[in-house]
Amino acid sequence: MTRTRIALVAAVAALVAMPAVARAADYHHVHVTASNATEAVKWYARYMGCQPLSDRDDAVDCGGAQVVFDSRPSLGTSQRTGIDHIAFSYADLTAKMAEFEAVGVRGSGVRLQRFEDGSTLRDVPGLFKYGFIFDPWGTRIELVEDADTLGFHHIHLSATDPAATLAWYQEMFGGESAKLRDRLDGILLGDIWLLAMRHEDGTPAATAGRAIDHIAFSVENLDAAAAQMRRNGIEFLEEPAVPEGGRTSAKRAFVSGPDNVSLAVVEAGFAGVVTEMTVTDITTNLQPYTVPRTPWGTPDFQGVWTGDAAHGIPLQRPDDLADVEVLTPEQAAARRERGTLGSIWGYESEWRDTTLGYVKSAPSQQVAMVIDPPDGRIPPMTPRGEELRAAARAARRPLAEGPEDLSSWVRCITRSLVPTPGVYNNGMQIVQGPGHVALQREMIHETRVIPTDPRPHLGSDITSWLGDARGHWDGDTLVVEIRNFNGRAPYQGSSDTLTMTERYTRTGPDTLEYQFTIDDPTVWTRPWTGMFTYVRDDTQYELVEYACHEGNYGMTNILSGARSREQAAEQGR
Repeated sequence: MTRTRIALVAAVAALVAMPAVARAADYHHVHVTASNATEAVKWYARYMGCQPLSDRDDAVDCGGAQVVFDSRPSLGTSQRTGIDHIAFSYADLTAKMAEFEAVGVRGSGVRLQRFEDGSTLRDVPGLFKYGFIFDPWGTRIELVEDADTLGFHHIHLSATDPAATLAWYQEMFGGESAKLRDRLDGILLGDIWLLAMRHEDGTPAATAGRAIDHIAFSVENLDAAAAQMRRNGIEFLEEPAVPEGGRTSAKRAFVSGPDNVSLAVVEAGFAGVVTEMTVTDITTNLQPYTVPRTPWGTPDFQGVWTGDAAHGIPLQRPDDLADVEVLTPEQAAARRERGTLGSIWGYESEWRDTTLGYVKSAPSQQVAMVIDPPDGRIPPMTPRGEELRAAARAARRPLAEGPEDLSSWVRCITRSLVPTPGVYNNGMQIVQGPGHVALQREMIHETRVIPTDPRPHLGSDITSWLGDARGHWDGDTLVVEIRNFNGRAPYQGSSDTLTMTERYTRTGPDTLEYQFTIDDPTVWTRPWTGMFTYVRDDTQYELVEYACHEGNYGMTNILSGARSREQAAEQGR
């Protein structure tokens, strides 16, 4: 018998004699670490059928089982920790998994876990069908087809000795020892199953800080229960107390369970805690700033900057924010999280540069990028602009005939004339010399060397994807005028008559304001201007390789896939 099992068996033996006050506990909630609780509530309501609670914004009720979310970065998935996964049951699991698979393809924060043969479902005779997904924050979720218990189904522990672990929980918190479908040993806590599977590789990882941080149980009198727990050798990670920000006067404590599991014990009436966001958006409320100079006397913009803070800012002002000057920190964080969730195509969120908590800068509270016109909306198009837009839509092919039918981004030529921040590769490095400024964008590694001496533009017959740029200094601002676009990478429908003016102004030690003015009289009735702020990050950020299609055969696969779909359509006729 291993030392771990000996200790666990001894603990169970000690608990047998525990008075009922310590053992008469009820399941209270599962605590999930999510980078934004508001969006986690929406996700579980939309995809898992849970109901948001009316009196709080960080929890859902999943058929009588409460799931609570904590807005902070996760240290990783719940898989292979002491609480490996939670489970939900559906009457038609095949249909539900098909729904999740469709959602995952669109990129909405649903990631499927496939079995070795590539399937997403298995059917165990005498038990049920089952499969696995992950929520956007790394919580492993088992989906089962059990008509006897629909909705939230069970909590599945990972244990070095499953039998001893289940015995520990039963003696500690009560419940009924039973077999799920006469096949799986477990404990019934009301309608919720607590199951345990053997962890074959050493000791399960600790749950603290991971996607499923802890399970909570409630007791009537926590002080009395805690005293008895101590007498029976239970280790307290946090002493009983009313937590800071507690919604009620009920106390909470944390204890250490078997297999590195953190457990909360709360008093009846406990309703979680209220947390206030204290992060500061350094891109707003700027103070007067003296811009440093280069040895040759121009403003010094050199360094590595990132647009991560601006990720999620819409180009135009949303209708429901017509009278809002700036977002609250909570609103800005929720908007950032929605952008991350909409970009998870099989990746976990830690792969994204803009995931909350993984980047130094707080989400920008700016409402929209367009600052002129004052209503934050792009001006109306001219009749010719409408014609060009209609022609561009009509020319789109459902299946690409060749590379020229694909966008300049897919073809690795340029992402956009305006470096609108996305979920990754938002870096920009600036290098200066007398008479020149060089800007390298991380996405596709576009580099522009901009003359700042009084030389003329190239002739109008010489055009390019990114145009011909000429810069000059207007006080502390670098003004860059760009002409001679070839029109093959339009921005919001722009044409080859576009003149784009950029203005870079250092507004603080770590902030660089970027404005872009779009002037295309062929397309719009008047010029319009957008703005966002870069944040300096020389210590954490570096521009990494952007290989695009090199080595991954992307273009070949895109075109061969189009031909395959055409062939399938022909055969289906």
